[in-house]
Amino acid sequence: MLLWLAQYFHQDLGALRVFNFITFRAVFATLTALAIGLISGPGVIRMLTRMKVGQAVRTDGPQTHLIKSGTPTMGGALILLAIGVSTLLWSDWSNRFIWIVLIVTLGFGAIGWVDDYRKVVYKDPEGMRSREKYFWQSLIGLIAAVYLAFSVSAPTNTKVWQLFMEWVYSGFNLDLPPKADLIVPFFKTISYPLGVWGFMALTYFVIVGSSNAVNLTDGLDGLAIMPTVMVGSALGLVAYLTGNAVYSKYLFIPYIPGAAELLIFCGAMAGAGLAFLWFNAYPAQVFMGDVGALALGGALGTIAIIVRQEVVLFIMGGIFVVETLSVMLQVSYFKYTKKRFGVGRRILLMAPLHHHFEQKGWKETQVVVRFWIVTMMLVLFGLSTLKLR
Repeated sequence: MLLWLAQYFHQDLGALRVFNFITFRAVFATLTALAIGLISGPGVIRMLTRMKVGQAVRTDGPQTHLIKSGTPTMGGALILLAIGVSTLLWSDWSNRFIWIVLIVTLGFGAIGWVDDYRKVVYKDPEGMRSREKYFWQSLIGLIAAVYLAFSVSAPTNTKVWQLFMEWVYSGFNLDLPPKADLIVPFFKTISYPLGVWGFMALTYFVIVGSSNAVNLTDGLDGLAIMPTVMVGSALGLVAYLTGNAVYSKYLFIPYIPGAAELLIFCGAMAGAGLAFLWFNAYPAQVFMGDVGALALGGALGTIAIIVRQEVVLFIMGGIFVVETLSVMLQVSYFKYTKKRFGVGRRILLMAPLHHHFEQKGWKETQVVVRFWIVTMMLVLFGLSTLKLR
């Protein structure tokens, strides 16, 4: 909105031309989201406290977490508010990528809101049942997958529709341009053509998988939000480079017109995340809840798809990946051993992985900070893949 106003009045006030620079708007999107979060945070926490939306702690989790019962949850709504307002203020509304990322983020946030609401109202730690949650996640993921398959491959929305109709008229058998291939880091020329169906499948699994991975990681005070900020900020940098014809050619990465505008969204996400961390740091005054975790994970996955860096997201979000794998392996091994031996056995002391380290004697703050350090190293390694080719 501010960009449109600046362009409208720039002839009367030349200084407004600075709004044309994405980096300028990204900085102020970050500061705006940070200010919104810090200013409105105490009021939101008081409101959640009055509503008695306290966290229902699982009885089968670490016993040290029982004291957290009653801490206000659904604080992720504060993050989404700051991201949404800041992005709409500073972004270019004509950019198609901004809108699809916002739709996915708010869509997954709505799923998380319903899940958290059921946990609070019905005092059920399980919340929304897995099948129902997965259905709505899949619906949003598939809609995004269909749109992005053609949006990434075409420079404008008009071309997106034309490419979609070409796919339909071809009998759903159309090759996408090389920019839609799966890129392999560390190699200049190695990539794998996906086709429309392959691109959609990859997009679906990345968005839904990222959403659930962040949600599984959100188990300790500040554990999920800081890695999200770091990974999101790195993806914002990649988006800026991908949307610039000169930088993308120099780095041998696909040039995606319009992708640079995602730096605004990533900046807003970083600012909102840091503001939330102010209240979520140990001991937490408020929890993110599924409304925040599902939304942020979906946003990271969508941005990675647009900038064609799915493998790099896998690297930078290594903590999210390991946390998810720890749950999958724990559950699978328990079911296998119970079926074969009659008694279920566990690989870890407790899953997800952060609970395993708690059971081994690590303090909660130790787990959180060490996971942050690992994420920082993985993010730097992921960024290095842009040049090491």
